[in-house]
Amino acid sequence: MAKKVITFGELMLRLAPEGYQRFLQAGSYGATYGGGEANVAVSLANYGFDSYFVSRLPTHEIGQAGVNALRKFGVNTSFLARGGSRVGIYFVEKGASQRPSKVIYDRSHSALAEAAPTDFPWDAIMANAAWFHFTGITPALNSQVAHLCLEACKAAKYAGATISCDLNYRNKLWSREKAGQVMEKLCKYVDVCIANEEDAADVFGIHAKNTDVTAGTVSQEGYKDVAKQLMERFSFQQVAITLRESVSANDNYWSAMLYDGKDYFFSRKYKMHIVDRVGGGDSFGGGLIASSLNGYDPQKAIDFAVAASCLKHSIEGDFNLVSQEEVLRLAGGDGSGRVQR
Repeated sequence: MAKKVITFGELMLRLAPEGYQRFLQAGSYGATYGGGEANVAVSLANYGFDSYFVSRLPTHEIGQAGVNALRKFGVNTSFLARGGSRVGIYFVEKGASQRPSKVIYDRSHSALAEAAPTDFPWDAIMANAAWFHFTGITPALNSQVAHLCLEACKAAKYAGATISCDLNYRNKLWSREKAGQVMEKLCKYVDVCIANEEDAADVFGIHAKNTDVTAGTVSQEGYKDVAKQLMERFSFQQVAITLRESVSANDNYWSAMLYDGKDYFFSRKYKMHIVDRVGGGDSFGGGLIASSLNGYDPQKAIDFAVAASCLKHSIEGDFNLVSQEEVLRLAGGDGSGRVQR
């Protein structure tokens, strides 16, 4: 029987100009759906898990199209509440060369932002769950949704589920001070913490030494210290940190580190030519959860998660539409990109 995994967050409508056009050039927009926890849910469904996405969406056709997008890839939406009038929207302009990608949010008063505690029967949702995942984006919506995250964590802990959180700081949604206050409370329930090269500094004021993300400089020793400080502060079981070295908007080096409180495990480093980087961190989270539930040892787990995320950077849209076999092939060293016949 497939293990049950729960994710909780906001599904949004993604509107993007064609190709590398800027917003000011766009005559039309491609419409897809995505969002941090939804992206993780799709990854886990693709890997064969009983993957649930919990959120709230309107009953109108735009909301239903979002539900359909999740169901298409095998995500269970039976605990997805219906109501409200708005689907959150985000616009994304794809960067190229030295011009970075740009995101504009239009998500105020969305269905999830106006959700009530009665929308989510957490004890029933978490029953028999092996894992619960959320990100720092969800409690950033407002204090009411932050409280929903807290209630979800309490129910998941009571059910015996492992809890993971991707810190995912978004300065367009809340301040560093507010993020620190809210995430301090939530992280007391978290077993596996996921962060990138900036999150620990933005949310908890923990900085990596000898690191400059804008210059593309990453120090392994600096991140070992960050992971250790996070572990000591919250008693996590594991801390995973993704390491992105940006050459340009199109070309990055990608790797990660996993710390279990005793040893540090580093993945191989991939040189990526990026098709779409949105959802890259979520695909890493999905890979790490899958590898943990599959019982992989820490080195194989971090190798699987990084390979999964590397492949996502080659796929348009938020969702990481790859199989477990494809990830294992890349993690095993087959990164040639040769045609599979």
